[in-house]
Amino acid sequence: MTPWTKLEQGHALLLDGGMGQELVARGVDNSTGLWSAEALIHQPELVRDAHTAFLDAGAELIIANTYASTIRRVPERDTFERLNRTAGELARAAVADADHPALVAGSLPPMFGSYRPDQVREEAELLPMYRAQCAVQAPYVDLFLCETMSTAGEGRAAAKAAAEFGKPVWVSWTLSDDQSGRLRSGESVPAAAQALEDLEVSALLVNCTIPEAATAAMPALAQAAAGRPYGAYPNGFHPIDSQVGVNDGADVPGAREDLDPAGFAGFAQTWLDAGARLIGGCCEVHPSHIAELRRRLDGSVAA
Repeated sequence: MTPWTKLEQGHALLLDGGMGQELVARGVDNSTGLWSAEALIHQPELVRDAHTAFLDAGAELIIANTYASTIRRVPERDTFERLNRTAGELARAAVADADHPALVAGSLPPMFGSYRPDQVREEAELLPMYRAQCAVQAPYVDLFLCETMSTAGEGRAAAKAAAEFGKPVWVSWTLSDDQSGRLRSGESVPAAAQALEDLEVSALLVNCTIPEAATAAMPALAQAAAGRPYGAYPNGFHPIDSQVGVNDGADVPGAREDLDPAGFAGFAQTWLDAGARLIGGCCEVHPSHIAELRRRLDGSVAA
């Protein structure tokens, strides 16, 4: 059964974990401004190995390593295109060698820093940046994932650009870690979904927030999805204060000891019970976590 068929038939689909922190765990230098893109330049084999590890753990969707390869972060056009193309090739090669069908999602990240709604620019400025990234990724991906969106407008800009390329578009927002169930901008999930109403968006998610925040948002997410697949892929970080500036891959608050594979899977079970069908992890969620989620989904251990 293909991943698309599973979703159409109402089954849950397992996403991968956090590529950036997985690469750091594998020895990639995260002190540079390029963060996970550093591996595409100097250690592409580690990117391929990380994809393979998540697939071997049971992931049915992997996200191409393009989060840090934006035109703003890598303004030299040839380099920008090479990094996004390499990320797509590595993801496709890993899926081709997997022992089960899997999808590749192209990551469309925040252009002006993660968790910073105050730095999000107007749609007119964001659209050409997202279009540039979509254009390079399009030959390699099955869908576009607008992820870690901290405002309704940011999510709309990314989704509007992605919708021009004829592939499914998913939108995932990052939530405040205060467990209010709201975006980091303070906007509600229904309001953020309303901003997408005139666009073809196939699924709604939340990501890169603590699991408790995802749980708090699940009822509103289910309502906003209006019959579409929805879900969560939170991080394993300690809460990130709204006043703290975080550089991608650096100055992060560290991993929580209580979110081992079993602990993380316990949260995921509550999302599944609430009707979520897209489950995975973000930063500090590793292949061991995904393997535990796979066991839960397969029913080989008690939920």
